[in-house]
Amino acid sequence: MKLYAFYFSPTGGTKKVLDIICSAWDCQTEWMDLSDLPKTGFPVSFRETDLYIVAVPSFSGRVPQFIVPILQRLQGNQAKAILISTYGNRAFDDTLLELKDTMEQAGFLCYCAAVTRHSVMPRYGAGRPGAEDKKELKRFAVQCRELLKQPFTPIGVPGSRPYRTYGSIPVKPRADKCCMDCGLCYQKCPVHAIPGDHYRTCDANVCISCLQCITVCPQKARHVNRFILKAAEITMRKTCSGRKPNQFGPYVLQNCRALIMTLSKNYPAAF
Repeated sequence: MKLYAFYFSPTGGTKKVLDIICSAWDCQTEWMDLSDLPKTGFPVSFRETDLYIVAVPSFSGRVPQFIVPILQRLQGNQAKAILISTYGNRAFDDTLLELKDTMEQAGFLCYCAAVTRHSVMPRYGAGRPGAEDKKELKRFAVQCRELLKQPFTPIGVPGSRPYRTYGSIPVKPRADKCCMDCGLCYQKCPVHAIPGDHYRTCDANVCISCLQCITVCPQKARHVNRFILKAAEITMRKTCSGRKPNQFGPYVLQNCRALIMTLSKNYPAAF
């Protein structure tokens, strides 16, 4: 068996969660960065005997939209997939449902959600995944490993159709005078929002505010407007403050009756 780990992790949080989950499998693993795949001629058809884990962050309660057509190109051939939605300590809304719908339409048999710090406002969910998160994620991965040995049972996940309206926050990075015009931000931008002839700017109408350009900049020259960032931080304070739980729920571990009952009691709104 081979494990394929698909991910989009513009600031590193989603990849941390995926690393923890993948550690439960002792097999060959191929890492596939969804932001790079359109440039590499990635394999489209996959084998039923392999395992696929797809991890994406929630953007405005949806799957980042550039990812959807990439996943639609895949041919799952009834392979088993585990789905991970990381979210910015607020809520994942329709992200998991949209990811499941897309993967099922691509021919995968599907399964999940974990929380990381917010990629734009680091103060919300700071330090996550922490020690307790890691324990929960490892336990979840082991349970999934056992669950995948059983006959497939269709699952349902939280969310609604039609999906909520997709939109990005008005936080658009630009470079300062420290920019050396190396072009790495241009190469790594998943939606081609940075002009090839002017690396220091970005097209605000195309940018999805993923901040990957800030993360990869070797000179730390790219930033967002601190006044806009502060305003967004204040706006999100009510919904993002406090520690949100990792939600695994019955839509993933439907055979774990005791866990289902506990989650239903503590988080009835999630069901």
